[in-house]
Amino acid sequence: MREAIHGKGAFRKELPTRLAKGPDKDWDGFLHFAEGIVLVGLALGWAYMGVDQEKPLYIGGGLVLAVALLVGTLFVVRDDAREKAVERAGLPRADYFWLPARYCGGCESVFCPQGEPWRGVLTPEQFKRLVWSEAGYADQLAAGDKAKDAEVPPGTVVGR
Repeated sequence: MREAIHGKGAFRKELPTRLAKGPDKDWDGFLHFAEGIVLVGLALGWAYMGVDQEKPLYIGGGLVLAVALLVGTLFVVRDDAREKAVERAGLPRADYFWLPARYCGGCESVFCPQGEPWRGVLTPEQFKRLVWSEAGYADQLAAGDKAKDAEVPPGTVVGR
């Protein structure tokens, strides 16, 4: 799979996204925190402007906005941490299905040569749906992702 994702023509066919093992949440929490702190700083600047110009509405509004932005930022960062924890917890299960898989560039399909842990030929979207579902983070598939609507044929997973 790594060869397919990084091979010739992979980006043209969007293979890194279509065959992703899991969500990439490495920097989300940090970036959301940084964005939130910048917005809090702007709100505090608004409050300071109210102090400087003797406008109590700016002071109160800036402080209330800063507190609201800080609380909102903390909730977003907490949700990012939860999603990252789900990703970490599901990684061994995702590896179990993703590592033995092979991609055929000619027919643009994914298969498992030994027929275990899953069998059959899947489209990249079906494969991504299978891996993400088995790993426990299928709910993190983006709204426009074709894998979200892909149907994995019954009996694909060995033993079920």
